[in-house]
Amino acid sequence: MDLYETLKWLHILSSTVLFGTGIGTAFQMVMAMRTANPQTVAHTAHHVVLADWIFTTPAGIAQPLTGLALIHVTGYSLTEPWLLATYALYALAFACWAPVVHLQIRIRSLARAAAATRQPLPPEALRAYRLWFALGWPAFAALTAVFWLMIAKPQLW
Repeated sequence: MDLYETLKWLHILSSTVLFGTGIGTAFQMVMAMRTANPQTVAHTAHHVVLADWIFTTPAGIAQPLTGLALIHVTGYSLTEPWLLATYALYALAFACWAPVVHLQIRIRSLARAAAATRQPLPPEALRAYRLWFALGWPAFAALTAVFWLMIAKPQLW
């Protein structure tokens, strides 16, 4: 493989890991929260947080690095309109993801404490979950739009 093919492969692979891990962990967290069982929520949230550190974070770092390298190798201008839109959408996704990580850690801690004392999930865990859920939608939509922009490379203006 030449440099372009290697970078493209890394970019596609990291986008798949980023998007796939996000959807997979979101599904697991939603299903766990639906049980309202503190032990289930604590166990699942622990693995969701772990998956974010192992998969999402490295993939999220690889995306802009491989993307910028691809821009350089292909000769595109950094200010192509479709790239500017991509940067903005990726920033939106990151702005949603950063607090989500904190909320997952908080939910995990609250669920652990409730499980240890055989109490139900506290209202604070449910509030954190609702905000976590709400932040997931714009991040999902932004990354979906980024996929479209990467494929279509439309002339936006």
